[in-house]
Amino acid sequence: MSTSAENIQRAYYESTASNYDYMHTSCQVDEHYAALEFIDLLCSRFHLESLLDVGAGTGRGIRFLLNRGRSAHGIEPVKMLIEEAETRGVPKGLIVEGTGYSLPFENDSFDAVFECGVLHHVAEPSRVVSEMMRVAKRAVFLSDANRFGQGRYAVRILKLGLYKCNLWRAARFIQTKGKMYTISEGDGLAYSYSVFDSYPQLAKWADTIWLVPTGNERSLKSWIRPLITAPHVLLCAMKGARPQEALTPSPKEPRPDSLRQ
Repeated sequence: MSTSAENIQRAYYESTASNYDYMHTSCQVDEHYAALEFIDLLCSRFHLESLLDVGAGTGRGIRFLLNRGRSAHGIEPVKMLIEEAETRGVPKGLIVEGTGYSLPFENDSFDAVFECGVLHHVAEPSRVVSEMMRVAKRAVFLSDANRFGQGRYAVRILKLGLYKCNLWRAARFIQTKGKMYTISEGDGLAYSYSVFDSYPQLAKWADTIWLVPTGNERSLKSWIRPLITAPHVLLCAMKGARPQEALTPSPKEPRPDSLRQ
């Protein structure tokens, strides 16, 4: 078998497929569940009905949204994870086999496209984000790692400084001896990634971007939060949504007493 990064990662997921949920999704209050709750709120507020989960795994995101009455589909490169999702209640056919590098869907196929913890496992996250923007009509949600919010404070500042000086890739190349990734028992093969890496790309596509810390922030006093305080962040990029809309009750919703004059 080839020892390419993709095959190493695939072998990891195939070997852990039966225990995947226990290892990665058993906690009901982790950062991705928090992100899914927030995504669901935005779906209700902005009438996003159809969603695509990129890197669906065993279907946690799809099950969550189906239970909320939404239309959800997924794409996943590891067949054994798809089979595991179907044994756990995801209807057969809702998750198709494929990768985020080439989504088998037409432009604007879904109201929203999201990923949970996938982009730090791919070598070229910008390619995946580009495909997500292509098939999304109104929203792209990234629930993922933020390297700048991880490690001791001095390390976080150092990483941010290297990144701003365009030296981060060189430093990472030296750190990983040219591989650019690390391998761990708990997370398999992973690259150094931050949702802020994808911010400029999504800013060209979206009208509005919200950043929501979803993990335990290291400090609430920093004036550059969540950039250097949150190890995990939900980035919400939306078209046709003004920031004040999220704070204004829709005509169908009763206005809270505190807002009535």
